Amino acid sequence: MTRTRRSARRRTHRIRTLLGVGGIAVIVAVVALLGFRSMQTPSGSSSSPAPVTPASSGAPEPAGPPESPQRKRDGPAGEADGVVPEGTTVFDDAIPAVTELDTGFLTALREAATDAAPYGVEIRVNSGWRSPAYQEQLLREAVGKYGSEEEAARWVATPETSPHVSGDAVDIGESDAQMWLFEHGAAYGLCPVYRNEPWHYELRTEAIGSRCPPMYADPTQDPRMQS
Repeated sequence: MTRTRRSARRRTHRIRTLLGVGGIAVIVAVVALLGFRSMQTPSGSSSSPAPVTPASSGAPEPAGPPESPQRKRDGPAGEADGVVPEGTTVFDDAIPAVTELDTGFLTALREAATDAAPYGVEIRVNSGWRSPAYQEQLLREAVGKYGSEEEAARWVATPETSPHVSGDAVDIGESDAQMWLFEHGAAYGLCPVYRNEPWHYELRTEAIGSRCPPMYADPTQDPRMQS
């Protein structure tokens, strides 16, 4: 056999060998593909059930915890609780901190304010009537500011004892009005009560035609605050 024929036969043998290997590879691939498809359901989803989540089960996802009434009560106080807008006077009839004051007390304040006006003195109110919730909020803030309930009591009373809650006290805003009332307030029964709070005035009718009673050093010395 010539060299040329032997070379041709070798090339033919190599091609057949390669085709055989490729054919086997193709068959293996086809069988694997068919086997994979046979494992699937007719709908095309896996035969193994997927884990059920709240979204796939159709059940509504649980909502967050409802807001408690206590949280709502602890929200910021407003005018309805006795918060006073800047510039409020004793004549503002739309402000609960003024209109919820004791009637006789408010009358005395307005009489004094009318008489003070010609002297250029305007009696403004920094605080008047307060709701119990607002008083409690102020007390908690005072405890945080001063570090203890004992120290806070020198500045803020409890809702049960505060004359603000009962409508019997005002905090006068301007220093000139405080001074005018300090000099003339007794004629209207309006008296300062605490030395550490020169802005705090209450009605003392026994002072009319006389003088205001001695002041307490601070609210902790006031017998009304001991209950």
